[in-house]
Parts: sequence; structure tokens; C-alpha cells
Amino acid sequence: MLKLPPPTEAERQRVRELQERFARSFAATRDDRNAPRTVVIVPSLSLDQEVLARISGVHHYEERQLCMLLLLRFPRTRVIYLSSTPIAEPIIDYYLHLLPGIPAQHARRRLTLISCDDASPTPLAEKLLQRPRVLRRIREAIPDPKTAHMTCFTVTELERALGLALDLPVYGCDPELYYHGTKSGSRRLFRQAGMDMPAGVEDLKNADDVCRALVELKQQHPRLNRAVIKLNDGFSGEGNAVFDFRGAPDGEVTASWVGEWLPRLAFEASGMTWELYSEKLVAMGGIVEEFIEGDEKRSPSAQLRIDPTGAIEAISTHDQLLGGGNAQIFLGCRFPADATYRLEIQDRGLAVAKALAERGALGRFSVDFLSVPDGSGGWRHFAIEINLRKGGTTHPFLMLQSLTDGTYCSKTGQFLTPGGEPRYYIASDNLESELYRGLLPFDLIDIAAMNRLHWHGTNQEGVAFHLMGALSEFGKLGVVCIGPTHERADAYYRETVAILESEGQSWLKAARP
Repeated sequence: MLKLPPPTEAERQRVRELQERFARSFAATRDDRNAPRTVVIVPSLSLDQEVLARISGVHHYEERQLCMLLLLRFPRTRVIYLSSTPIAEPIIDYYLHLLPGIPAQHARRRLTLISCDDASPTPLAEKLLQRPRVLRRIREAIPDPKTAHMTCFTVTELERALGLALDLPVYGCDPELYYHGTKSGSRRLFRQAGMDMPAGVEDLKNADDVCRALVELKQQHPRLNRAVIKLNDGFSGEGNAVFDFRGAPDGEVTASWVGEWLPRLAFEASGMTWELYSEKLVAMGGIVEEFIEGDEKRSPSAQLRIDPTGAIEAISTHDQLLGGGNAQIFLGCRFPADATYRLEIQDRGLAVAKALAERGALGRFSVDFLSVPDGSGGWRHFAIEINLRKGGTTHPFLMLQSLTDGTYCSKTGQFLTPGGEPRYYIASDNLESELYRGLLPFDLIDIAAMNRLHWHGTNQEGVAFHLMGALSEFGKLGVVCIGPTHERADAYYRETVAILESEGQSWLKAARP
């Protein structure tokens, strides 16, 4: 990833001026759905590219922010969507026809799609900075820069530089706050906020530090069976690895024994090796913390937002669905989180949001927890990490919000339609099968139409797809299944999987000689 020089004082001052202008315009237009505005969407995956490469079809993950095309339901909003490679027109048409109350043609006139025509494993923001003519096209597509802003998947030095190149404010955290979103930074902030969290050690720089931390952790907690090692900038659990103490000779954990066993870590990322992992430790640092054991474990998450005026808002809670060898990999989520603890999770998330707001944070972010029964009918919640960016729970909630025009009730932790009816969903970014390979976006849309597997606007429930560009090559797509109850949402999900499996089997049989 391109390393940029630190911003000059003049550049820092311009960033401050742009953000102050954004705060004023946001306050003036926040509640006016007809206010003119332009949103430049930059779904740049500005994360470690070698770790990203372990995710199947990851270069299509730029499509996850296509849910933001539903901003076009506001009749004077323009959207400029940037991407590494062109997005297939059937995918764009699919989203535009989901818009409630707005003709697709009206929305299409207000949408500008700009691609770099570059599929290389490089962050989109970097590609844009290297293409001055593309930057000029973006500037020319903005009718009034004073009512425009950028929104990004994550904000690094690349996105800050892109904002300066376009002379636009960014709706997201300044990269100078990036540390608070790392595993080490999260632990430090949790400690300051008085949160329960797993026993552990942060700010580790290399394999030797990890070795010492594992020995120290075992000495302090003799009954500990396993520990988790996490890369500071890992995401979706792909930077995690599990160390097992139970193989120590005579039960004695020494530095020499730990050092010998480190190369045999149980890595969560597919194909990860100790050589690469140890290099990443040096490059980004990491933490070691206890592996929370338990027959019943949950992984709830609170999603929050700090707007440009500094106001803090609870957006949602989810129960995350995890997979992988040690249940560390994010697969999907269920909304809202379990009623027995969703407000507890929300309150803890708000405490973290307050601490972040005091440090100048901005935009959407989430706080992840690991929860186990406390033995008295309740739950004990361990704070795990802060994601100072959009994540796997962002786009499903935006889909629900945009499709229904409903609101989240922070008093109950439920989402209500304009008619006051609750809505629930189950969402996945990892609906994947060999049977889906070769399906084009048009084929998926055709299957959905033939089987009435779509969003039903009249009763505000049904199925919405995303990540469709990954179908043909990787047999992978995303889905959000929305219903008036958890049971109905689950039924939509099971029906979706069954229909896709059936269609895949049918095509497979037809292809055989």
C-alpha cells in the first residue's frame, strides 16, 4: 500500500476548514430530505492487502457499499460511486428498482458511476490518487462542492489525501485516530472506560514479544488452556490465531517451549503461514489475550455513529455469526441482538462512543463483544475490539433502513417501520457454493423473479441480495432476509438457500452430457 508523507500544516488546516464547513452544512440539512447534496462514495479496502487476499472474492467487496445507492430515495441527492472496475448494469438496475417511492429513471439521472478499470490488488483510494484525469471527472460531476462530502469504508492517509485532492470533507475518522481502532488501541480505551475485557497484553511488536506475553499470561492465569493472538489491523477475524497451552511437557509453559510451538498456531485465515504471520506482527503489531471458554458463547456488536456536529447516536445491535476453526471469522449477523442483553450491549457501546467523541472521532463504527452466561441467568460481556470504520453489520442495517424508511428505537433496541411494526433480519456476506459458480447477476435476478425471492414493498419484508459480482467466479454472494419476526427472517434465509441449491443442481444436471 502506498506510503504517503505526513500532511503539511497547510494541508492540516485545509482539512480542518473542510470538516468545519461540513459540520455547518450537515446541521442545516440533516432533517431536510429534499436538500441538495452530493455524496461521493469511496468503498476503498485500504487494509493489509496480503491478509485481504485470504478472503474469497474480496475484490468484489467494494460492492458492499452499493446499499448507499438507496440514498437516491432523497429526490435532490446526487451519488457518485467510485470503483476499481466497472459494476455490471444489472446490479445497478437491481438496486435502483429497490428504491421506495422514486422512479428508477429519476434516480439514474442523479447517479454517476466512475471506475478506474484496474483490478489489481491495490486500494481504490490509491488508484484514484494516481489518476488525475479521473479526479477531474469526479470534480466535474459535483454541481456544488459546498454541499458535497466523501463517505468511505475506512479512512486512512490515502482517503484523507483523496479528500484533499477533491477538496471535499470526509464523513469518517481522521487517520490520526486510527490507533483507537486497532486491537491494542481498543484494549487501552476499554481499560480507560472501565470495561470488562479478556486478560491480555497489547502493543506487541514481534514474535519475541508474543512469546513473552503468552508465558506471562499463563503464569498469571494458570488454569488458562488457550490464548488468542491478534494482528492489530486484522479484520473479520482473519488476523487471529489460537495458541494451545495444553501440549506443554509436564504442564510447564516455558519461553523455549512457546517459541517452538508458535509456528504451529491454529490460524483463522485460510492458507496463512507462520512466516507471513510473523512478518505481519512486525509490520502492524498485535495483542495476546485469553481465549474465553464456554459451552455457550455469543458475539454481540453495537453499532454507533458520531455525526459532524458531535452528536452520538446508537444505531443498532447485532448478534454476529462466526465460523472458522475456532469461531473467529465473521460470516454474517442477526438483528437485533438477543433481547436479554441488547440494551446492555448498547449502553457499553455508548460509553465507548463518548470516549471516542472526546477524542474527535466521526462517523459510523462498531464495538464487538464476547458474551458468556454469568451463572445467575444473565450474561457477562467482554469488550473485544473497536472497528473505526464501516463493517459487516453496516450494509445490512442500511438496507433495512432504506427499504422500509423506518427508525431504530434506542429505548427498546428494536427497529420499527413507519407503521410501528418491528422488523428483524439475518444477513450474510458468505453465502458460498460451488453450485453457484457461473451464475451471472442477471441469472440470480431471474431466479429471484421466478421464485418470488425478492423484496416485497407492500408488506415490507423479503430478500435483498448484494455482492452479486462475486457469483460467477467465486460462487459467492451476500443476502439480507427481513421479516416481522426472527423466525420469519430465518425462514426467508432457509428458502433462499434451498432455492439457490435447487437451481444450482438443475443447471449442473443440464450441463452433463
